[in-house]
Amino acid sequence: MFNMSNFKKILPILILLVCFTSFGVDVLSIYNNHIRNFDQSVGSWIQGFETPAITSLMKLFTDIGGGLPLIIIILLALFIMYRYLSYHKELGFLIGVMVGSTVLNACLKFLFHRDRPLIHRIIDAHGYSFPSGHSMSAFSFYGALSFMLWKHVPTLVGRIILVLISSFLILGIGISRIYLGVHYPSDIIGGYFVSASWLIPCFMLYRKYIKRE
Repeated sequence: MFNMSNFKKILPILILLVCFTSFGVDVLSIYNNHIRNFDQSVGSWIQGFETPAITSLMKLFTDIGGGLPLIIIILLALFIMYRYLSYHKELGFLIGVMVGSTVLNACLKFLFHRDRPLIHRIIDAHGYSFPSGHSMSAFSFYGALSFMLWKHVPTLVGRIILVLISSFLILGIGISRIYLGVHYPSDIIGGYFVSASWLIPCFMLYRKYIKRE
């Protein structure tokens, strides 16, 4: 007999398995060259929309997805959470998520050693390509922020808006990296899947910690 309570308990684990498996498939596809045509076709299609206005917008998206601008946004979020919202427990959670995501990305880039695209690069970027650090940072930060704010948004409409804004930022940052020529689409997809695989255990541990208190 179907039990909704038990299903809710195993759902995060099922999603984790799907994301982890999808990341593995992405890795195998890259190193077997099965995804090469996909990367080239999608990359060319996205860059086909190039105009000065769109380039400026994509640069803005890429700025808020990494480096100093993202650090400033994170620090601002931490300050607001602590000073005005009294989210003291959530501070440690968000810091842990972002530190873990950064370390995980560095380790995976060192492990896979995938070079960045060389064709039509609009901005300069250094280091290895897979998985995308910007897509991982965006997914981890805006995903964790949405998770923390979810229970404090009382209405369904408010929660839908919260998810839509977070999704828009995450997707916009990922697409910007492809548009600007510094990542393959598979780098972005891999970044999303590995971030989800990192976030879900973090969510589960955080909920377990909160219930104990």
